[in-house]
Amino acid sequence: MSKPCILTCVERPDRVHQERLLTFLRRKYGKMDQELEVRLDPELLGGFTLTVDGYTYDYSVRGRMRQMGDALRSSEEAPKDVEALVQTLRREIQDFHPKAEAMELGTVLEIGDGIATADGLDRAAYGELVRFENGTEGMVMDLRADSVGIILLGDEAGLGEGSRVCRTGRTVQVPVGDALLGRVVNALGAPIDGLGPIHAADHYPVEREAGGVITREPVTVPLQTGILAIDAMVPIGRGQRELIVGDRQTGKTAIAVDAMLNQKDTGVICIYAAIGQKASSVARVQETLKKYRAMGHCIIVSAAAGDSPSLQYIAPYAATAMAEYFMERGRDVLIVYDDLSKHAVAYRTLSLLLKRSPGREAYPGDVFYLHSRLLERSCRVTKEYGGGSITALPIIETQAGDVSAYIPTNVISITDGQIYLETGLFFAGQRPAINVGLSVSRVGGAAQTKAVKKSAGTLRIDLARFRELEVFTQFSSDLDKATQQTLDHGKRLLELLKQPLYQPMSVSRQAVLLYIATQGLLDDVPLEQIRSLINGFMEELETRYSDVLAEVQKTGDLGGVAIETVRAALAEYKSRAAAAQ
Repeated sequence: MSKPCILTCVERPDRVHQERLLTFLRRKYGKMDQELEVRLDPELLGGFTLTVDGYTYDYSVRGRMRQMGDALRSSEEAPKDVEALVQTLRREIQDFHPKAEAMELGTVLEIGDGIATADGLDRAAYGELVRFENGTEGMVMDLRADSVGIILLGDEAGLGEGSRVCRTGRTVQVPVGDALLGRVVNALGAPIDGLGPIHAADHYPVEREAGGVITREPVTVPLQTGILAIDAMVPIGRGQRELIVGDRQTGKTAIAVDAMLNQKDTGVICIYAAIGQKASSVARVQETLKKYRAMGHCIIVSAAAGDSPSLQYIAPYAATAMAEYFMERGRDVLIVYDDLSKHAVAYRTLSLLLKRSPGREAYPGDVFYLHSRLLERSCRVTKEYGGGSITALPIIETQAGDVSAYIPTNVISITDGQIYLETGLFFAGQRPAINVGLSVSRVGGAAQTKAVKKSAGTLRIDLARFRELEVFTQFSSDLDKATQQTLDHGKRLLELLKQPLYQPMSVSRQAVLLYIATQGLLDDVPLEQIRSLINGFMEELETRYSDVLAEVQKTGDLGGVAIETVRAALAEYKSRAAAAQ
């Protein structure tokens, strides 16, 4: 037996009118056993609504008033005075023609903690945008036999059991385009920086399927972070996904911000997705970008700790949708997810509220799919598909350095390498506190300039040998000359890799510093004088031999002439420095 048609009106119609309506419905839908259920709702103000096969046709006064309100809100004209406003309202009202919209309506069964359960949305799809009667929007995240679970993307005030919810037939979308550059937006793309509305070029769905293998190009173009230790030993290419992992307060965000600052004037667009961060931390990142005049090529997508788990959940997907717009137009994008461990916690919260079964560490079984479908969207595409790229720097926070926990192991298996920051190194003054032994780039030298690749040839091996000898000789007082030289050389390399915050290096500076360090040209300089000597030497080199450095920067290669110039200039500078003491 088919479901009864539901007629909702202010007053119950007489028997004759009910029979006429039933005859019409049976003839139109070919169901001779069709029944009619009458419900009374004085809030309709007049008219009626008719629900047939899951669709609701609204002929009520309240529905027409809602349509008129939507038409007035969508008016593109912005009246400058009261008279103009009256004229606009009069014209809109005169031109308004109500329509009997076929809507799929549901009824809220229960609501709370940002989750609503509704029935009646039989055709709702996973990820579909729905709208509640108070204007709040939500996204369908749970499909059951007799109801759907919806996460709220707005305020639940005014909603309760019995509230109406309507399908929209489309997925959650965010604005995209150049208008977002330099702006701070929330997870839905709405501006939160007080700089006025954003006139977007288009809207993209937050969830999109990642492109297949045929659409992708190999990662061969370097993305310089400006951080010597990274560009020399764990290089990142455009289209790569390089994980930054470490304990709290070890400099993870600082590395990402440095990389964003280094993209100034390179044409690379940067998107910073703040997930579950303190609002003050997000404001600090914004101020840093403004201070170094890098905000113009950046977008900040903020779902702060005070926002709902629903907004924290969709924030990285929304940021990726904004990045895909630029990638499909041949532009390169660097996107930072800070951080995905809090993103996983937000998803776990939603899943438990939706009554999904918890698994390892109370995370649902599909938490791996949560991040894999996000990070797979970062790639470098062929010219036929736009020719751009998205380079991802996801951040994961560990507890007591435990990289074997559930979420870190998941993301490590998805990404193309990781930069591991060690707490002990950080507090020992080695900043950035990169553990060379655990950090790796699976793209490697394929995404490295010739100059840096050639100069950094033995750097990783030298540091690994130093670490090993340091452990075995920490309690020894009698060391042979070769061992002592290896230890001294390693200490100078570590001193060279120390880099002040928010001071990214150019390729030419990196190449020169790596060359003089790996060739042992600093081994005769006292350890405590290394920093002052290289700073003074580089300033002189940039003043007297700027043409040589410009050539290295342009070609990306440290040739024979440049090497001879560097060696001669360094020898002269060291002799002058020694004479001045």
